[in-house]
Amino acid sequence: MKQFFTILKFELDNYFKSKSYVISTILIAVLAAGIMFVPRVKDAITGDKKDSTVQDSTSKEDSSADADAEHTYGVYDPDGILIIDVDGSVWGSMETGINLVSFDSEDALKKAVEDEKAAAGFAVRSLSDYDYYVYNKSMDNSDAAVFDSYLGMLVKLDYCEKHDLDLNEFMEASYKEITHDEYVLGKDSTQNFWYCYVLVILIFMLIIMYGMSIASSVTNEKSNRSIEILVTSTDSTALLFGKVFAGAVATVFQVGIIAVCLLGSYQYNKDFWSIDLGMFLDIPANVLVVFAVFGIGGFLFYAFLYGALGALVSKIEDLNKSAGSAQMIIMIVYFVVLLQLDKVDGVPMKVCSFLPFSSYSAMFARVAMGHVQIWEIIVSAVILYISVALMGVIGGKIFRSSTLRYGNPIKLTTAIKNLRKKDS
Repeated sequence: MKQFFTILKFELDNYFKSKSYVISTILIAVLAAGIMFVPRVKDAITGDKKDSTVQDSTSKEDSSADADAEHTYGVYDPDGILIIDVDGSVWGSMETGINLVSFDSEDALKKAVEDEKAAAGFAVRSLSDYDYYVYNKSMDNSDAAVFDSYLGMLVKLDYCEKHDLDLNEFMEASYKEITHDEYVLGKDSTQNFWYCYVLVILIFMLIIMYGMSIASSVTNEKSNRSIEILVTSTDSTALLFGKVFAGAVATVFQVGIIAVCLLGSYQYNKDFWSIDLGMFLDIPANVLVVFAVFGIGGFLFYAFLYGALGALVSKIEDLNKSAGSAQMIIMIVYFVVLLQLDKVDGVPMKVCSFLPFSSYSAMFARVAMGHVQIWEIIVSAVILYISVALMGVIGGKIFRSSTLRYGNPIKLTTAIKNLRKKDS
């Protein structure tokens, strides 16, 4: 036990004295906190601009022209489908602040769009058919949907005129406002989906990143022969456990610092955000506890595996090949869980929530979004941590038997067979 704490302290010193670790932690924490302050700063700057009475006239004219173009739609209507006023003008406006401008030809309409004098162009064939022209279409472009709504209104108006109906009464009957109160008696999967999605990605990244860091540390020590002194003077199991637990502590510390900065800044600035980030950041305490229990367990499970895999190779360039099997398992679990997030009570997720190599993400997803009995959580946690202990013992034996072997990389299956021969 004394050796374990000595190694743990030594490895933690390496982490906390590492410039890359400290700088990356500070930078990410500051960046995460800074992003939460963006709306507050933007609001302050915008407020200052509104209070200012001195503006450049040229800038004013340019911005006004740009604003007009953004709120102008061009229309080519050869059959007069949209003309309903007696003076022959295009009917009103599609919605507040959006104007329709008529063009004599489709080519003129296209040119106006290409010259960005109109945000969009519509060549109308009938009340239910038109061609839509846009210069650069953004991902959130809704011009066609707005024009669809406009034509839909004209269809209703035409119907009312033909059947001698009052348009206002028709619209009131067609769009009667329906109100309801919602009470979720269980769990709201639509609300919980996004933070669950983020946590699955987070634990996946942490296992890959720190797992490879532990494996690289072992391989580096083996390549410079310092491992020969360590394994002959120190218990191999204590050596591996010290490295793994140091990695776990460093991970929890780093994630904790970043999370505190992010969540604290969000709580301070959430009134300034126009979008609700609660779906990502308002995580229930029970989900966080389950995430911590299973996340740490899954991290330790794979960290022991990565440590053993790092001992199977003599050169750092061979490490990716050796660690490929572990990474493949992690990737499969990652995609299975993500693809099953909308079916957390299905058989695949239930099975994954009890397997030690997948329960670290599957179980907390079920807790967050599905129906889980307390006994299921306890049984899954017990299976996971027993598997962690077994992986630690097996990893320690592989670590000791493989660290003093040099040359070609040793396969994991070969290392396990050698252990069986020794035990027999």
